[in-house]
Amino acid sequence: MTAQPSQGNGSHILATDLDGTLIPLEGNQQNRDDLEALTAQLRLRHVTLIFVTGRHLDSVRAAIDEFRLPQPDWIICDVGTSLFRRCDPETFEPVDAYRQHQDEIVRALPINALREQLKSIEGLRLQEQEKQGRFKLSFYADAANLDSLVSQIQQDLDRSTAPYSIVHSVDPFNGDGLIDLLPATVSKAHALSWWVEYTGRNPEDIVFAGDSGNDLAALTAGYQAILVGNADRKLAQQVQAAHSHADWLDRLYLAHAQATSGLLEGCRNFGLI
Repeated sequence: MTAQPSQGNGSHILATDLDGTLIPLEGNQQNRDDLEALTAQLRLRHVTLIFVTGRHLDSVRAAIDEFRLPQPDWIICDVGTSLFRRCDPETFEPVDAYRQHQDEIVRALPINALREQLKSIEGLRLQEQEKQGRFKLSFYADAANLDSLVSQIQQDLDRSTAPYSIVHSVDPFNGDGLIDLLPATVSKAHALSWWVEYTGRNPEDIVFAGDSGNDLAALTAGYQAILVGNADRKLAQQVQAAHSHADWLDRLYLAHAQATSGLLEGCRNFGLI
């Protein structure tokens, strides 16, 4: 892997989830006001900004326009299976080295073969085509059956030694169960770690912010972490326990405010702004 220069020129790095974290909650004017304040401060301090999201690239672009989000320097999307760098204010290009890295992982069983293999499991509903990816297979499921379905999928993966792992969560906005099959070991945390090596940046300069289950690995990867106030309490307990077990006494900030306002609160705590 050849190290590449990062886009931002400041020493601080903010890696943040979008929905429920950076994006204002519907009808929350304080969130919208705090987004403007956060955007101005990130620009003033030349903070390198990375979006780390389950959305696909077109959806990220739509969110930037709809919510007037700050332009990121990098985008990790599709739950960590896609990495893009910003070339100019409105153009993002994929990082080919990261694609090649994942091609190596799944060579024994490409994503189309995995889809066929899982057809027999009842209760899985394929998500829309735009939510699928070259390295991501995504399903909806009833939230009440989520744990059971994840267990069935894992048993199937184990039997076939398929090179994939499972990320699952419940959509906090509509209650849908969400299941993503990703190349083994790949996640938001994996992509961020790969990015650190690729760019030669210092992981101690990263602050990661999130609110949901697919943020767990990154929230507990050793970075400074912000958990916004609207995050599930079970997730908060898991993150707190992991930090405590690792004796990380000053790397986690549990924000009181929700979403954007909680992110702003956490950025102040860690000195990004």
